[in-house]
Amino acid sequence: MAASKDPRPCSIADTLALVGEKHSLLVLREVCLGNGRFDQLVRNIGAPRDILATRLRRLVDAGILVKQPYSERPQRFEYRPTQAGLELEPVLMTLMAWGDRHLRGDGDRPMVLEHSCGQALAPVVTCRACGDEVRHEDLTARPQAPGWTVTGPTAA
Repeated sequence: MAASKDPRPCSIADTLALVGEKHSLLVLREVCLGNGRFDQLVRNIGAPRDILATRLRRLVDAGILVKQPYSERPQRFEYRPTQAGLELEPVLMTLMAWGDRHLRGDGDRPMVLEHSCGQALAPVVTCRACGDEVRHEDLTARPQAPGWTVTGPTAA
């Protein structure tokens, strides 16, 4: 079957268009850890400076990061997450937990996030309405985009 001229409208695809480029989520990781200066980002991510500058510009333009001066002479800036950026932090935590479980061996975690309760964070997705943990078998997709069903576009 040929690729659709108009793919499924999808918030996941729209979000990945902003943060799915190589290094973008790593920039957000570092900024959320408090490492928002350009040299810190270069060192901790390992991205080429020109690529990093492009990613930073895109994340600022998208409203995910804000660029703030920290030195007048010489003029230097640091990056901080906006509210929209902070709302992506749980995605980073969940990706990290998945990587720890599926890509690393037992006890081979390069970083542990400690919750304010004093325990290592084990993120879970819960339903805001009932508080239950979300499991695949409890979900029902209800497409809202006109002309689309769960299985694809409706016949024209």
